[in-house]
Amino acid sequence: QVQLVESGGGLVQAGGSLRLSCAASGSDFSINAMGWYRQAPGKQRELVATITSGGTTNYATSVKGRFTISRDNAANTVYLQMNTLKPEDTAVYYCNAEATSTQATGVYADAWGQGTLVTVSS
Repeated sequence: QVQLVESGGGLVQAGGSLRLSCAASGSDFSINAMGWYRQAPGKQRELVATITSGGTTNYATSVKGRFTISRDNAANTVYLQMNTLKPEDTAVYYCNAEATSTQATGVYADAWGQGTLVTVSS
């Protein structure tokens, strides 16, 4: 089906920047919307940002103005540029992709990456 591979997480000081990447692969599916979610210790997974295949974006209020989501459709890759990072941004970040089968009508896939840890120190 669809597999997602994430990279770019790490340790950074408050005020710093990181860029996350997520590459999708697989046959017989076309990628629709993609997004980033995060899960902090003791918290439920929450939406960070999403982007449609046409480039329409939306962001969580907490990251608006600091994070930028983008995608390269030819490479089936989505990015998350994170600037002015805060300690409260510390979480495991997960890539998500919604895909539609090119072989069977009404068949969808909802793929998740393995997660990449972002730690922001104060």
